Amino acid sequence: MEKIKLNPGDKAVDFKLIGDDEKEYTLDDFKGKKLILYFYPKDNTSGCTREAVGFTEHLEEIESLNAKVVGISPDSITSHKKFKEKHGLKILLLSDPDKKVAESYGVYGEKKMYGKVTKGIIRSTFIIDENGIILKPFYNVKVNGHVEKVIEFLKGLNNE
Repeated sequence: MEKIKLNPGDKAVDFKLIGDDEKEYTLDDFKGKKLILYFYPKDNTSGCTREAVGFTEHLEEIESLNAKVVGISPDSITSHKKFKEKHGLKILLLSDPDKKVAESYGVYGEKKMYGKVTKGIIRSTFIIDENGIILKPFYNVKVNGHVEKVIEFLKGLNNE
């Protein structure tokens, strides 16, 4: 199966997922703001925790740039709630248990961990504009410095 790669200018793939607040969300719920949609492998793992905490720590600045941060992983709503509580996270987390949304964004597949090939979520972030168009995809994200790169990109948009 050919892996999907989304590019700037592509329409973001719609979804219907449940959030950690037990409400259902679709892409349309975020229209009018830029959406930072990030996919991460697992709640409470070191990299995923650093990424979520990073987005939370910079949330005020991100929101001042008319953007909303939403994380998606295959974890359950219960897991998301515990993850948020444990780390004081202020971002919305959506549950994608069957990984269908991750697949539709091209971020579920083979990846190497410690030299072994496994299947899973490939850490990736998409910046989507107010009308649901992808402005910037970040595939295979390294956690260190990533939140800053996202903010830099948003600031660049505001200077155009």
